[in-house]
Amino acid sequence: PRGLSPLVLALGGAAAVLGSVLFILWKAYFGRGRERRWDRGEAWWGAEPACLPEWDEWDPEDEEDEEPPLEELEQREVLVLGLDGSGKSTFLRVLSGKPPLEGHIPTWGFNSVRLPTKDFEVDLLEIGGSQNLRFYWKEFVNEVDVLVFMVDSADRLRLPWARQELHKLLDKDPDLPVVVVANKQDLSESVSMVELQQELGLQAVDSQREVFLLAASIAPAGPGFEDPGTVHIWRLLLELLS
Repeated sequence: PRGLSPLVLALGGAAAVLGSVLFILWKAYFGRGRERRWDRGEAWWGAEPACLPEWDEWDPEDEEDEEPPLEELEQREVLVLGLDGSGKSTFLRVLSGKPPLEGHIPTWGFNSVRLPTKDFEVDLLEIGGSQNLRFYWKEFVNEVDVLVFMVDSADRLRLPWARQELHKLLDKDPDLPVVVVANKQDLSESVSMVELQQELGLQAVDSQREVFLLAASIAPAGPGFEDPGTVHIWRLLLELLS
């Protein structure tokens, strides 16, 4: 048999490196162990340490007017996955108060958003949905508190692929709460919620499992169309994370 061409080997190696980099970045910036305490003489950005006064020069009265350090909020992690074009990036932009981008720009790598709440901070990480990135999805499932799986409900031809990828993730962590978002419900060609539940095989999921199916139109097609779906998704996430 013919061996793999150098181009194929190079692409495969690049994909493996990308997956490793994504995992390292998740661990470094979004993992639970990231709240590192820095020493007083250490500059976290790598600059020269600050010149601190000697102990015998320190006056306690100088510290009286200083404000107490802010209490660090606990972190919650949400993983946002789905096939390319399902609306993951737009969902993160809308949650962070930014307008949707014009046209479809596939995510090569990942996007992230940190949203503060009263009791904790929510880190949302989106990983691209192209075929060469889906292989790495399972590496992150066990590191998060909730999974959001976006589905383009108007893309009937790829619903079997979405179902296959969703059930791989469900099998990876049976205890992980999953919010399935049926996006683009404002389009005339979109699948109904009842039909989508069947197409995704959600009726076969264990009744004890926390799996939710919500309708949404993250970027409505019409200017006068208001979508409450994003608000409902966010409220459900806060409930699951509390």
